[in-house]
Amino acid sequence: MSWKAIDRNQPVVAPDAPPLLSKAVREKIRAFFPRYETRRAALLPALHVAQDALGHLSWQAMKEVAELLEIPPSQVMDTVSFYTHYWTHSRGQKVIVACRSVSCEVMGGQAVLDELKKRLTIKEHETTADGKYSLVTEECLAGCDHAPCLLINERLHKRVKPEDVARILADEHNDRLDVPRCDLFDAPKSQPQSKGDGKELVSTTSDVAEMRDA
Repeated sequence: MSWKAIDRNQPVVAPDAPPLLSKAVREKIRAFFPRYETRRAALLPALHVAQDALGHLSWQAMKEVAELLEIPPSQVMDTVSFYTHYWTHSRGQKVIVACRSVSCEVMGGQAVLDELKKRLTIKEHETTADGKYSLVTEECLAGCDHAPCLLINERLHKRVKPEDVARILADEHNDRLDVPRCDLFDAPKSQPQSKGDGKELVSTTSDVAEMRDA
């Protein structure tokens, strides 16, 4: 059996390829810089921003993120390949994550997963023909007391039974949180607010320097 050799000297991205990250995406990533002592520390949110905009993280996208953060592309690739929520290939509009922990298995998680495969007509790590859903499994969704669980994008579905799957898939809002989302990811920096009596309210922050001063 012969193995195909990979020439590491060949560039993965064409030198004349147009940029993938838009100006708005780059500005959103830059908005994280003041929160951290180094640009490298902003790598995880930067990758999420890029993935949200592009759908997945191609080699070119990782290279552009590396250039923006002024770090080697290899560090970006190592990070993307380590975490399961980063995708290097196309994914569905909604990603269904079925929990395969012991708690969910005991409470019928496998039956739920089987029903998902049947309804979607796909296997794990596959995407439906219409591009709407991708299906994966993970070891734990941290909802053991509500087993079995499903995560659809950001929304966690608790105590799911096989007979619930059709209803969940039919809900067009099945991936949306039903509580206000924290502005930590979306807002570049929180601003003090006035109570109306001349006194400022203390606002939350993720800026390291501000935390240290506080």
